[in-house]
Parts: sequence; structure tokens; C-alpha cells
Amino acid sequence: MKFSLIICTYMRPQPLLQLLQSIQEQTTYPDEILIIDGSTNNKTERILKENLFRNLHYFMVPAEHRGLTRQRNYGIERVGNEMEVVCFLDDDTILEHDYFEQLLNAYKIYPDALGVGGYISNESESEFVGEDYHPHINEYFYDGWKRKDSSRFVLRKWLGLDSDCPPGYSSKYSHGRSVGFLPPSGKIYKVEMLMGGVSSFRKTIFRTLQFSTYFEGYGLYEDADFTLRVAKIGKLYVNTAAKLNHFHVVCGRPNQYQYGKMVVRNGWYVWRIKNPRPSLKDKLKWHSISLLLTFIRFSNTFTSIKKNQAFTEAMGRTVGWWSLWFNKPKIKN
Repeated sequence: MKFSLIICTYMRPQPLLQLLQSIQEQTTYPDEILIIDGSTNNKTERILKENLFRNLHYFMVPAEHRGLTRQRNYGIERVGNEMEVVCFLDDDTILEHDYFEQLLNAYKIYPDALGVGGYISNESESEFVGEDYHPHINEYFYDGWKRKDSSRFVLRKWLGLDSDCPPGYSSKYSHGRSVGFLPPSGKIYKVEMLMGGVSSFRKTIFRTLQFSTYFEGYGLYEDADFTLRVAKIGKLYVNTAAKLNHFHVVCGRPNQYQYGKMVVRNGWYVWRIKNPRPSLKDKLKWHSISLLLTFIRFSNTFTSIKKNQAFTEAMGRTVGWWSLWFNKPKIKN
């Protein structure tokens, strides 16, 4: 299968170089690599001129195309006609040597797949315990694997607000568990949401779908929005054998106040993509969880080392929640 790789980047020349060096070691190499650069300086362009990579095409986008979703759409428009699959990677990831081989293998095993996601192995803390294991309330158990649950999930369990869906699915009141909760079993799991920075899609879906420009700049939850829309017309999978590491480089991220607002407002938007007409019970659960998570972030002001970040994020969440009563996000396609 011919495949294209799109890497949207912003002010991260060194992490991008490390990613490209890991791509060089792949057992299956991309037929084209499109670097879509939204940086406001030429450091990324300069480092790519100093380090050449096969099949790489560099694009410095104009200001009106900056932002994750706009840059992705910009890249999609420039994918070669002969490509069958389009892959996306965050610029602060590093791949294991057979990442693309495993990713494409899932399309062969499941020819009905419209998209396949990879697996972030350095964020998995799961332990295999077998199917007969009975988890404690502070543990999450799935497919024979357990992991320690954070305090926020334990509290949600006590209050009856935990998700009733497997990882990678959004419940009727949203606030589900991401594909990051899937175990490192090497299996392929069916899902309805993928992480955008470790995803791939059949090129044909872009004839009718694009990444929503509602998600400005950093674009928090843009991947959930897009893949939920894809899942309405076809099937998505995560191949936990397609492994990579994600290092969450700080530069290029929004401040904690803006992040907190996005968590709530973008979260509401994605919830309504999945469930445009929620019941009263679903509404109460969504708002209860949102307020609970805001309260937890406020409490981190006293318990966390990063007190200022916790407080500013909690303030952003608070403002974001109140804004929903006066200025709800407008759903875009």
C-alpha cells in the first residue's frame, strides 16, 4: 500500500528531527513525507536543509493556515494522487522500528478499516493478570490487563460517574477513557476514536470529510471530533503492535488558562458530535463530571508541586463552563 505521512509542526525543530531520524530506521518507509510547518521563524526549515530525508517535502504555511486542523487540511490537499493511506504523527513522537509495517498490516487484516491508530507505549503502565482477576476500586481492568487508576477515576467510580464504555468509545455523557487505556497486548481493537497524532486513514475518506476549523490553534480534541464523524460511516481500529513513544514537548502548547477553557468548551463540542440530543440524565452526568474535574484541579493548587499551573487551569475550566450558558460552541462539519 502506498502511504503518505503528514507531520504538522510548530516551533519544534529538534523534536521533529529526532522523529525523522526514527522514521529513517523503519522497516517500511513512507512513499512521501509532508512537513507542514506553522512556525513563525525559519529554524525548522534550516534544520531540514542541513539534514536530508528521502521523499520529504517541506511546506511553510501562510498565517491563515496555521493551527493544527488547518495545517492537516493543508497537507491533505497536497497528498499524491497514488497514495492509498494518509498517516499523521505528532512532531514530538519517536517510532519503534516497525511502526508503519504494523500499522499497514491492520488494513490487510481488516480490509473494512477506514482508519487505524498506533499505540503510545511509553504511557502504558499495564500489567497482565489474566481474565479471572478481580480489580480493586483503584484499578482499571481490561482484556486481562490491570493498571492503577488515577484519583479522579476512583472518585468518579464512587460517585457513579465512570464511563460505561470500553477504551476508545464515547458514552452518551462523554468523558470516556481514551485509547491510551487499551493494554499493550499486541492485539487490534475496534474503536470509534483515535488519537490524531498517532493515526492513519484511507485517503478516500478525505473526499467528504475534513478536520474541523472550529478547533483553533492547538486544537484540543480535534482528533475525537474527526474520528467520531468517521466512525459514523465506517470502522476504526487501534493496533497495539504499532508502537511509538510520545514525549509531550512543552513548547508550542497553550498556557494553562487557555488549555482549561478548551478542555471544557471543546469537550462539550465533541460530546454533542456524538450525542446531539442528550437526555436530561446525560446532561446532568456531563456537567457533574466537568465540575468534579474542575474541583480536582482547584484542589491540586494545594497538593501539587505546580500550584500556579493547577490554579490557572482550574480558572480556565471554570470560565469555560460558565461560558456554555451564554455562548455555546456552534457545531461545524
